Amino acid sequence: MHDLLITHARVYDGLGSAPVTADVAIAGGRIVALGSGLDPARETIDAAGLALMPGIIDSHTHYDAQITWDPLASPSPELGVTTAVMGNCGFTLAPCKPADRDLNLRNLTHVEGMSLESLRAGVNWGFESFPQYLDFLQGQGVGPNVAAYIGHSSLRTWVMGEDASKRAATQDEIHAMRGLVIEGLKAGAVGLSSTTSYQHNGEGGVPMPSRLATDEEFHALASALGEMGRGTYMMTKSSDTKPAWLQALARRCGRPFLAAAVLYNPGVPDAAWNDMVGIAEGRAQGLDMYGAVSCCQLKFEFTMREPYVFEGLKSWKPALAAGQGGAAALYADAAFRQSVKDELAIPVRRIFAGDWSKVHVVMVRDAARRAYEGKSVAALAAAEGKHPFDWLLDLSLAEDLETMFTAVLLNSDEDQVARLLKHPNSIVSLSDAGAHMTFFCDAGFGLHFLGYWVREKSLMPLEQAIRKLTSEQARLFGIPDRGVIRAGAWADLMLFDPATVGRGDSVRRFDLPGGGSRLHTPSRGVHGVWVNGVRIADARGVRADAGRPGQVLREFTARSPDSLGTTVAPP
Repeated sequence: MHDLLITHARVYDGLGSAPVTADVAIAGGRIVALGSGLDPARETIDAAGLALMPGIIDSHTHYDAQITWDPLASPSPELGVTTAVMGNCGFTLAPCKPADRDLNLRNLTHVEGMSLESLRAGVNWGFESFPQYLDFLQGQGVGPNVAAYIGHSSLRTWVMGEDASKRAATQDEIHAMRGLVIEGLKAGAVGLSSTTSYQHNGEGGVPMPSRLATDEEFHALASALGEMGRGTYMMTKSSDTKPAWLQALARRCGRPFLAAAVLYNPGVPDAAWNDMVGIAEGRAQGLDMYGAVSCCQLKFEFTMREPYVFEGLKSWKPALAAGQGGAAALYADAAFRQSVKDELAIPVRRIFAGDWSKVHVVMVRDAARRAYEGKSVAALAAAEGKHPFDWLLDLSLAEDLETMFTAVLLNSDEDQVARLLKHPNSIVSLSDAGAHMTFFCDAGFGLHFLGYWVREKSLMPLEQAIRKLTSEQARLFGIPDRGVIRAGAWADLMLFDPATVGRGDSVRRFDLPGGGSRLHTPSRGVHGVWVNGVRIADARGVRADAGRPGQVLREFTARSPDSLGTTVAPP
């Protein structure tokens, strides 16, 4: 007898095939049969009128810290995610020596968008090395399946301590880091991740360690993947990274290479397309390169206590160094204000391009200013004859930096975003689930893709969109037997209503360790999510009896661009 039988479902196999109405039988965590007239099961679900697809594979998450106290990696499972790839951009918890734990957390506090107090209160340090981290997760259990990158910044901190964010590495230090990459790959890492982005800073504006790496260091670590013949290289590039530099790194690596983040910036309209041209050129040279794109607008909620929107500006360095305690005095300084305005006036690629019409007041502290809410900073500033930046700072100072703003930063031109989403070398990604959580929540990116871009905008057939969220992700990373519905595949599944699927409006929760806040978006139209055959979520969200059915993925595949390949276990 089967464990579960889902009957009368409209089945999308994840490979882009036309859907068929069929029953799906599950036993021992795997799909064992598809068709009609199947043997009975201990549990039967009538899915008439609903669609069944493989669970979403989220290839860009930052759950590395959160998952140590929240094994369910909320809210991703209720948003249809059954596999999360963690450790993107080089931001990881492991390896980490006990003496460097606070240093590591202080590095993460800005990029994870989480208070240092929450990180200190929440992280369970049951590990030091990267292999021990994977063992720790496997021992505690996880809700969704997880795969983990080795993070470049953590490697530097392990080898160099506080110097990791201050200087170039020596030959011996590079050799030690390379050895740690090999150790991690042997233990089951999904690959190596890094960043050169100017936006990526730790506490007090200290650059994330990998930003101090030389080309020699980048190439030495990349070559470890080629030597081992396994792993994906993930690079979050800076705004001025040249395509030729990425191509050279991909060539040295000799493995799948994922460049992030390819987002459309109306202030520099050619930038995203230059990225994709560079990736196409690399593929023409035989390099297995892809660009990570997003189906969501990059939209931040922020206050001037945590102004991540501006932190990539060179003129913002004094504010980062001043911290929250000294920020107010600096915000009142005319010279500081002018330096920021001067930099914003230069049309270069950055996360905020100075479009104040896309910055709005969300919530004021003082009721007398309630009329500001919902209006753009550009319009409000014009009414008072001020520069928008001066107006924003004046209001923030008057309200003790508690005014809440929202800014649509990138991906606001839907025609251009649609082109990126359909590009043959793009990977739909960049949810950042587990990071920036005080600013936005795109953990439901997959539901947004299906609901908004497919149902409302008719961007592509549903079966093609599902393929982009499932088997294309599995193929990139070499995740075997996932991202597809077929006999023998793992039963990672999402049952949904195509007529209503999507994500709800953002709500703020105060459920981080120590009462810290984060944004959350509920699911719409999701009727069930299964991880390895266990129902982890339904229409009400994560089930109380969900348990921890996920697996820590440590075996990946040797693949060709057109197949899922054959399993290669860690040596």
